[in-house]
Amino acid sequence: MKQLLLNVLAALLLSTAAWAQSSPDGYKITGRVNGLKDTTVVLAHYFGATQYIPKDTARVDGAGNFLFDGPKTLPTGLYLVVMPKHGYVQFLIPDASQQFSFQTDTSNVIKSMKITGSKENELFYRYQQQLSKLNEEAQALNTQRKLRTDATSAGSFNQQMAALQKQAQSQRDLFMKENAGTFAVKLINASAEPEVPPAPKLANGRPDSVWVFNYFKSHFWDNYDFADERFVRTPLLQTKIDRYLKELTVQSADSLIKEADYMVGKAISGKNKEVKAYTIWYITSQYEQPKVMGTDGLYVHMFEKYYATGVMPTTDTSTIRKIGERVATLKPTLVGKTLVSPSVSDTLRRPISLSAIKADYTVVFFYAPHCGHCRDSAPKLKKYVDANKGKGVEVLAIPVEDSPEEWKKFIKEFKLQKALNGYDYASRTNYRLQYDVWTTPTVYVLDKSKKIIARKLPVEEIENFIAFHRKQQSATQPNKIIAPANAKASVKK
Repeated sequence: MKQLLLNVLAALLLSTAAWAQSSPDGYKITGRVNGLKDTTVVLAHYFGATQYIPKDTARVDGAGNFLFDGPKTLPTGLYLVVMPKHGYVQFLIPDASQQFSFQTDTSNVIKSMKITGSKENELFYRYQQQLSKLNEEAQALNTQRKLRTDATSAGSFNQQMAALQKQAQSQRDLFMKENAGTFAVKLINASAEPEVPPAPKLANGRPDSVWVFNYFKSHFWDNYDFADERFVRTPLLQTKIDRYLKELTVQSADSLIKEADYMVGKAISGKNKEVKAYTIWYITSQYEQPKVMGTDGLYVHMFEKYYATGVMPTTDTSTIRKIGERVATLKPTLVGKTLVSPSVSDTLRRPISLSAIKADYTVVFFYAPHCGHCRDSAPKLKKYVDANKGKGVEVLAIPVEDSPEEWKKFIKEFKLQKALNGYDYASRTNYRLQYDVWTTPTVYVLDKSKKIIARKLPVEEIENFIAFHRKQQSATQPNKIIAPANAKASVKK
């Protein structure tokens, strides 16, 4: 399914790539890398933080020389020259002026870099070289600190380190001021985290950590330009979305939906089609199969609000239809929904209804009698059923395929008689579409009112989850006031 989402984005980006125009000059990037020879290098731009899109290849001669050129300008952004066994070189392509040359060495790409014909890349590497020099001095100080551990030396090292940090900040401030408006500065500025001012004090005299967090989060996007499509072709947009959504947001569907809409709103207001498309696509892709249970509600929300309504424009209607079918299956089975009672009967063909199961918790175990994973899970399920029968938990085990005979054989083989065992004798149920059972076993945990509180839970985690949920519920219950045994009722006359 993630590939379907990727197809949607790819189709959109291809349809909007017309801005890469023919030019008398096109692009021409000449390189020389000492230590590299007789190989092929790839010119590519970032696509998020974990992927890159190849745009050209070049053959390296025996002296390390190579050339990338073409009649059309390249999409703007942050590029890499990927060198087999020697890592990569990064470059900015900030505009349509795309003719420059560089020379460096595989032993230290940044320190050895010399740029000709590109002011942006000269700035980009000059800043990196300044930081690299300061970093080398800091590493040397740390080495000395390990050798000289007396108090006097430690104080001296701390002063020298503070001076280096101050120097680094001064160099950064000067660089940003002198080169304001360049893509290099925009990239560095957008990468920086918000500077948090001193926090107000609490009544106990300590800084207010909640205020610090809220300030940091509310200013997280201050220096990021959602109108600049060049950021799509850098690692930055994906990195910032991940940080904001996965580290600065409570991992519950409601909180995630609120913050996702906030980011998409910024992308829409930026009025750049590629930024909007990437933002919607990436957020959606992260929560189809989320790591935190119960957060796939964001996936459903993203599809219904942005894909199904046309806010996320795409010509790939067949893929959108397939994703819509998946969402239609997923939505009724999200955490917080009431599970529709399966149409099943027991071994004596007596109907089993979820509403008739009187238990604080009901575990619904969808399986296939011949499934290897189900057979591995069955002994664990039996152990749990036997230990918790009559303790407010019932287990309803339902086969999604195979014959009644195979079902009964499975019950007998794994001694699951203490569980509630149900079978759809009339074969009326499409378990994939109605209960999102694409793999077996699939486990749902329901509360007393038969609302889903967990889905896709491993069998071995059932006990811990229910114990945790019981404790949570107990903590949120108001304390009961118990009258003394000798207290008399007050009668109002």
